[in-house]
Amino acid sequence: MAKSVDSNPGVSFGVAQETELILQSIDDFIEQEVQPIADDLGETVTNPRLGHEPNGRLTDEVVEAHQEIRRKSAEAGFYAMNMPTDVGGEDVSAITWYRANKHVAKSDVPLSTNVLAGPEGPKPLLAQAEGEQVEKYLKPAMRGEKSTAFGQTEPGVGSDSPNMETRAEKDGDEWVLNGTKQWITNAPYADFIQVFARTSPQEEAGRHGGITCFIVEPDEYDIGSLNNAVGAEGVQAEVHFDDVRLSEDRVLGNVDSAFYDAMSFLGLGRVEIGATAVGHAEWLLDKATEYANSREAFDENIGKYQAVSHKIARGRANAFAADTVGLKCAWMLDQGEQAISESSILKWFATNTVWDIADDVVQIHGANGLAEENPYMDHLHRARIQRIVEGTDEIQLNTIAKQYGVET
Repeated sequence: MAKSVDSNPGVSFGVAQETELILQSIDDFIEQEVQPIADDLGETVTNPRLGHEPNGRLTDEVVEAHQEIRRKSAEAGFYAMNMPTDVGGEDVSAITWYRANKHVAKSDVPLSTNVLAGPEGPKPLLAQAEGEQVEKYLKPAMRGEKSTAFGQTEPGVGSDSPNMETRAEKDGDEWVLNGTKQWITNAPYADFIQVFARTSPQEEAGRHGGITCFIVEPDEYDIGSLNNAVGAEGVQAEVHFDDVRLSEDRVLGNVDSAFYDAMSFLGLGRVEIGATAVGHAEWLLDKATEYANSREAFDENIGKYQAVSHKIARGRANAFAADTVGLKCAWMLDQGEQAISESSILKWFATNTVWDIADDVVQIHGANGLAEENPYMDHLHRARIQRIVEGTDEIQLNTIAKQYGVET
C-alpha cells in the first residue's frame, strides 16, 4: 500500500495541489449529490427514532440513501480512491486519504460519511481477491454496488481476537463454518461478510496463525439481535454461522494467514479513525466558537469568560496536535512503514481528544447542548464509540508501551 507522493523524503504540512482539487471536488459532490438526498429525508436521517424500524433496523429509505451515495461517489472516483488502480481505485496517497476523511467528517452533512468507503466498503484485505472473487465481490464493492462487513469480533472475544471460537473445518473439498460474531458493522445490510475463523489450533499454528478469512453470503448466515450501540443504532448486529458449507473459492487470501494479513493494514484503519476524529473535533470547535461569540450572559458574550474560552483553547491545541500526528502517520504509511506505535498514538489521542471536546461543547451550549434538535449529543455518542472500535484505549496504550520497550 506504500505510495510515493514525490521524490522528496521530507515532511510537508502543505496541501498538495492535487489533494486540494480532490477536496474541492468532494465539497461540490456533497453539495450537489449528498445534500439533496439528506434534504429529502429530513429528520428521518437525523432523528434515530424516525430512521429506524420498530426492531431497530434502519428503514429501507435510509439504507437506499446510503447505497445511492456510495454508488454515485464511486462513479465520481471518490469512494475507494485509496485502493490500487488495478482493482479500480485511484491509488491516492495515505496523506490524501487522511485529508479526505478529515474533510468529509468536518463537513457534517447528514449521510456524507458514505462518500468515502468505511467498514462496509473495500479495504486492502479484499484486494487479495482472486479469480471469480474479483468480479463477484471486489469490483462491485469498489463500484459501491455491493457492501460488505468485517466479521472478527465475537460475544466473548473482542480485543483478544486470536482466541476466537468460530471454527472452520475441512470436509472433503469444502469448509464447514460454525460460530457467532457480534458488533459487526453493516452486518444487517451486507451483500457478503468477510468472516475470520480458526482453521488450525493455536498449539500448532501459534497464537496469531491458523486463522483464515472466508467470504460468506447472506443466505448462508442468520442475523441475530441488533447491537444498538448509542451513536450507531441499527448498524451493528450479531451473526450466526451454523454448519455453513463453503467451497475453496470462498477463502480470501491464504489459509491460516488472515490474522497477519489483517494486522498489516491496521495502521490504515487507525489513520482513518484519527482523521474522522480530528474532522469532527474541528467542526465542534467551530460551532462552539460561533456560540461563544454570540451567546450573552450577564451582559457579555460568554466567550469572554475563561471557563468557556479555555475549553475552546484546550480543544484547539489538542485537535492541532492530533492532526499533526495523523499527518505523520499517513506520511509513514506512504514511505512503506507500518507506523505501529504512531498509529496507536493517533488512535488513542485523537479519539480521546474529540471525546473531551464533544463533552466540553455540550457543556458550553448548556441546555441547548442537550436538545434533540441540536447535533452535539450525537457527536458525543459518536466520539464515545471511536474509543472502542479498531482497538480500545487500553489496547492502544498497551501497544504504545510495548513498542517503546516496556515489557507488558
